Amino acid sequence: MSAGTTHTLSRRGFCICCAVAAGLGTKSSWLTPGEAFAKARGIVDTIRDAAATMPLQVHKLRGDVTVVEGSGGNIAVLTGKDGTLFVDAGITATRPRILEAVHSLSRDPIKHLINTHWHFDHTDGNQWLNAEGAAILAHENTHKHLLTAQNVEDWDYRFPSPPLAAVPTQVFSTEQTISINRSTLNLKYYGPAHTDCDISVTFAEADILHCGDTYWNGIYPFIDYSTGGNIDGMIKAANANVAAAGDKTIVIPGHNLPDRASATSNRAELMVYRDMLVAIREKVATLKRSGRSLDEAIAAKPTAEFDAKWGQFLITPALFTKLVYEGV
Repeated sequence: MSAGTTHTLSRRGFCICCAVAAGLGTKSSWLTPGEAFAKARGIVDTIRDAAATMPLQVHKLRGDVTVVEGSGGNIAVLTGKDGTLFVDAGITATRPRILEAVHSLSRDPIKHLINTHWHFDHTDGNQWLNAEGAAILAHENTHKHLLTAQNVEDWDYRFPSPPLAAVPTQVFSTEQTISINRSTLNLKYYGPAHTDCDISVTFAEADILHCGDTYWNGIYPFIDYSTGGNIDGMIKAANANVAAAGDKTIVIPGHNLPDRASATSNRAELMVYRDMLVAIREKVATLKRSGRSLDEAIAAKPTAEFDAKWGQFLITPALFTKLVYEGV
């Protein structure tokens, strides 16, 4: 699969951003993300629709680790005689293309799945991967969220509880180390960050770090306050990622701009991302401490110096300002 493959979501995502910007860009009125996205059938429906036809890209890394990009969050795949392992499950509509991609790497059976957190673009494929034979491992809070229906207020969307086959059966609370396919995988809980169940997955021998949605490369990140996320936790997670990465570490973000040549990143880019979060948090906190309302904080454009790099996709500057404002 060509690295130059066009991403359908890049065009649809641009249209969604326009809808959000139109709703959020004025001081006089504030549309919730749900109201703005409703004009384009809603973010969740739009992402599902895009996934149904989106080409996937396959990026081979090192140590039998590969990234599959284009099915929701970036999926890491580890192949070997112990069975193929997935980090995140993507969106169910991409199942045939994921299987095609993975079978091009190895015909070993799929036996293992790790969820970096509970959000649908990372767990929607849990059920079919479990049917293929994968045991599902995640943080205990991911297990909790997938057992019941979940509201994401900033999307104005209620996710029904999935079938039990999609719910992790193996859980941990702080750290866990597993050995699969001659690789040592270190799983660590960040604490509340993007959600309250985010974990990192490090492939020790290959020196690869999967950050899940604590890291969105080139995009302002979404922070889900409905299930325990907060801006201070995102900054703490970013610091943890910088500390965990060395100069040669391959870093896998949860999401990246579709037009990037690669789905991977590095320590230097992690530091730039961390510094952006810190700077915007301080600007928004200063506005809030001075008594500025949410609308007034948005009108002050505290993200302006970063918008050209980070504000050109799904999470608009106004929406990101709102998400930071909620947590300071």
